[in-house]
Amino acid sequence: MEVATQKPAAQVKNHVIYDPIYGFIKLNPIEWEIISSPFYQRLRWIKQLGFSCYVFPGAEHSRFHHSIGVMFNAHKILESCGRSVTEKELMDPTCLTTECIYHKSLRLAALMHDLGTFMFSHTTEMAYIDYGETTNHKNGKHLPDDHENLGSFIIKNTDYEGGITYILKKYGINPQRISDLVKGVDESILANQILHSEVDCDRMDYLLRDAHYTGLSYGSYDRDYLLYHFQVKRIDNHDILTIRHNALTCVEDFLTSRFAWYSQVIRSPRGAKFDSIAERVCFYFLEKGYMYKYSELLEMISKDPMKFYGFNDNYFMTLVHKHFMNGDLDKNPKIKDMARVILLATGGKAIRCEEFKSRLLSQDDPAALEKYYKKAHNKMLEIEDFLQKKGGPADWVISDIPKKAIMFVKSPKNAAKNTSADKANVLLDRDPVKMVMENGEVKLLAEVENSLISKLFNSNNFIPNVYCSTSAYELLLSEGVIDGSFS
Repeated sequence: MEVATQKPAAQVKNHVIYDPIYGFIKLNPIEWEIISSPFYQRLRWIKQLGFSCYVFPGAEHSRFHHSIGVMFNAHKILESCGRSVTEKELMDPTCLTTECIYHKSLRLAALMHDLGTFMFSHTTEMAYIDYGETTNHKNGKHLPDDHENLGSFIIKNTDYEGGITYILKKYGINPQRISDLVKGVDESILANQILHSEVDCDRMDYLLRDAHYTGLSYGSYDRDYLLYHFQVKRIDNHDILTIRHNALTCVEDFLTSRFAWYSQVIRSPRGAKFDSIAERVCFYFLEKGYMYKYSELLEMISKDPMKFYGFNDNYFMTLVHKHFMNGDLDKNPKIKDMARVILLATGGKAIRCEEFKSRLLSQDDPAALEKYYKKAHNKMLEIEDFLQKKGGPADWVISDIPKKAIMFVKSPKNAAKNTSADKANVLLDRDPVKMVMENGEVKLLAEVENSLISKLFNSNNFIPNVYCSTSAYELLLSEGVIDGSFS
């Protein structure tokens, strides 16, 4: 439900959105104008969890209200830290003090952090990155064709009426500053932490929101308790975000919830199967010219926002259905079978064998990750070779073997790689959780002696997934290439 609160004519009209997680959220005029733009309204039609709705039917929530929730959490963290301005200042478009611009800019960056999101969120993004149309262009900036750079382009290159750049400038906000905040490279370490760290406004929202809509308990943590314990500390002339030691258990709940959520929802073979298949189909469509290329998206953003509005989940599903029905995929039975799986939410199998088992590995031992990655990759090559020799024309296999593992928190050793070796500089690394002890000392969470994370931080979760067509799976079983006992 979206309602506008009426105020006397002499005052600015503020707007309110009712959110199922947090209740009423107030929006100032610039935020409302941005939300009303085609660029932001497009997010209504992009699912937050990609194809996870095929496994969890309630997971139909969108990037639209997730992003508003992220903005609200950024606001609440600032309040908790004592760095917020008053509601009157925040809602006043003419208030442009340094403190007010900081607060407004942080909210805006949180609101627009997913502005460049692809169809079905991250599902199709890797296809664009791998295709790399503009990344490898001789006149390009050699940046990845990802959602972050697409969002940054929207923020900085839409200086026309109704465009994001135009709106920001109209209200006295620097588009480059918003872009830097979205990318996590702002001069303020505190701002970067609020938006991009192991306990940030983004994760604070999606854990609760995804749990709510999937119906799972993964993602549960005491948000109010966590918010109460944020504190700003001064380290080497920089303000950094810390959490008071009293909230240690709450932070651990947060991190273990995210660990479980990522392992059991995002990397769950049942749901991730559809995402991997959709990614492969998307890459094929890019190769064939069936789908907007990245350069075309940039052109739309610059000149035709309503056309870019149509770059959403419906666009992808309509294209898959169209090319499935008109015979375009008949010459590639593998892609046609994948398209059928996407359209009907059935078919395809996750391959289970010793080489594809999930494992806890040491974060500080890259050799272990390399070892198990090679084992999984070699098994994948064996399966590919077997299907090429003995499989049918529609038998396919897709590898989703990560080169990085899922971590609880960044280890001190990893944090030190990004900074100088001394203790103070390690604390300036954006990502790791910093705790304030009772004596005022600031420590990385991984170094807090009575923390459960101090015993687990070095563990990474390696979750390789490999999928194949149903017919290929049956053939692999019958020929003994895989062991049915792992099913």
